[in-house]
Amino acid sequence: MVDIATRVWNHKWKIDPIVRSMIDTDFYKLLMCQSVFRNSRDTQVTFSLINRSKHLRLADLIDEGELREQLDHIRSLSLSRGESTWLRGNTFYGKRQMFRPDFMEWFENLRLPDYHLEKRDGQYELTFEGNWPEVMLWEIPALSVLMELRGRAVLNDMKKFELQVLYARAMTKLWEKVERLRQIDGLKIADFGTRRRHSYLWQDWCVQAMVEGLGDKFVGTSNCLIAKKRDLEAIGTNAHELPMVTAALAESDAELAQAPYQVLADWHEEHEGNLRIILPDTYGTEGFLEHAPDWLAGWTGIRIDSGDPSKGAETAIDWWKSRGEDPRQKMVIFSDGLDVDKIEELQAEFAGRVRPSFGWGTLLTNDFRGLTPDDALAPFSLVCKAVSANGRPTVKLSDNPNKAMGPADEIYRYKRVFGVGRQQALKVEV
Repeated sequence: MVDIATRVWNHKWKIDPIVRSMIDTDFYKLLMCQSVFRNSRDTQVTFSLINRSKHLRLADLIDEGELREQLDHIRSLSLSRGESTWLRGNTFYGKRQMFRPDFMEWFENLRLPDYHLEKRDGQYELTFEGNWPEVMLWEIPALSVLMELRGRAVLNDMKKFELQVLYARAMTKLWEKVERLRQIDGLKIADFGTRRRHSYLWQDWCVQAMVEGLGDKFVGTSNCLIAKKRDLEAIGTNAHELPMVTAALAESDAELAQAPYQVLADWHEEHEGNLRIILPDTYGTEGFLEHAPDWLAGWTGIRIDSGDPSKGAETAIDWWKSRGEDPRQKMVIFSDGLDVDKIEELQAEFAGRVRPSFGWGTLLTNDFRGLTPDDALAPFSLVCKAVSANGRPTVKLSDNPNKAMGPADEIYRYKRVFGVGRQQALKVEV
């Protein structure tokens, strides 16, 4: 077991690059990357860092030279032979050779493209431009770097015993959560915490704690490197990025309205079983389900990632019933702003009505709230999103208008096309 406090104190992480592998990323990014490589590899996209927590002036906290050093290191990485063997030969979701030979050959030769970095009003403007399958792989490492450099800036001023006590308290805090979770009958939970983790070493520690503490209630991790290292299931399906970019390329309102379903039709051809999980909230869950083709009702389940999670699950249950499906056979994955109280509540509410599952993110891998003066290590909301495709702006509406993104006129257009009316604005949880 790594002594994280000693590692921080002795080396200030100089021996620990923040991102140490091309597969130190989320599994869903690789699945989506293969789909993009197959269907839209020449699409030109721009990804941009967006700090939703404006009060946190990252450019004042994080040294630009350190940031560039870490980003440049990521550009030097390539897939190792062992990592390639794992991806080519492992069984994912019950399927061998999930990743096709042509994709793997491309991935084995990939180096991530260049980045553009500027300081503006106390924030970093970090963007990535180029072919979609290359640029999209910047998202998770870029977020990991910014999150961890912010943490290092705080920890750098701490003394040896302060660090030991800090990590002891954080470990105790997590273990108390694990002890509560192990009491929940029928719980199925996975680590979704890569993108906003405190650090790689800390995420790895958290995953090991979940393995020991929860046994078969813990179903795996989204982080490919940790899944490989710890011999765990790599967990993940698809994300908002696919419909956002596809919708931006639509030539008419009619094409726009069909874009989210076209994305899933492509996915349907490639995947089956537990990889057939609908993410319906990109342009509003209710409208998406209302106009969804019948074949989507046969998919394995749905992921609830914004808005009121109870309402979202009830909407899904009603939809399945209206399409002649038995909700008790369907999986509902909750993945937005979870912590133990909410997990307990949702499991109690929906067990027996659906097959509930949980993707636990930030408050698993980065819950240092209340452990430092001025709460200097409290997690914050940072995203890296596709903001344009072939020169056209992307839009996300979400079930929570506080998560919407895109130009105001395009947001208005998308709301009209997708029939999104008044929405309840909720606090964006980390």
